[in-house]
Amino acid sequence: MLTGPTYLTILRMVLSVIFLIFALIPYTWAAIVALVVFIAAAITDKIDGIWARKTKQVTDLGAFLDPLADKMLVDLAFLVLVYIGIVPVWVFAIILVRDLAVDGMRMMAAKNNITVAASFYGKLKTTVQMTALITLLANLVLNNTIIGILGQIALYLALLLTVYSGADYLIKLWPKVIK
Repeated sequence: MLTGPTYLTILRMVLSVIFLIFALIPYTWAAIVALVVFIAAAITDKIDGIWARKTKQVTDLGAFLDPLADKMLVDLAFLVLVYIGIVPVWVFAIILVRDLAVDGMRMMAAKNNITVAASFYGKLKTTVQMTALITLLANLVLNNTIIGILGQIALYLALLLTVYSGADYLIKLWPKVIK
């Protein structure tokens, strides 16, 4: 059953593709549109979860699509920033490998009827990644040294949280899924 929060999650997936299209157009106006679309999509990430919990509309479909939509948005944004030379490919590779490892563990856990909720560090990682991406994308429009430096600091903080939260998930889940 599709609920309001699930429609919002699907909207985030659509916005991710729209973001990608505008982010790859080499004009300032397109970078502004891409930034606005990214911010709107990031906001839906907060709203759909709150909405689902408050109205008791948490569904299996929503629980499946929400992290997928998050990864689409974040990974496409990182891919764009790698493509234009703002983010080193090795940083994106670490983020991508962590996500694949955690998702693999989640799938193994689900096979054993173990539900894996997002951890505090996983949520913090996502928030810092979104902040870093918004700052770096904003700097494509503003071209300001201070904003660029803040974006890089946020990027490497997000990288540290990515590694830490990934290790946290794996350490906690490994004994449960390997039986």
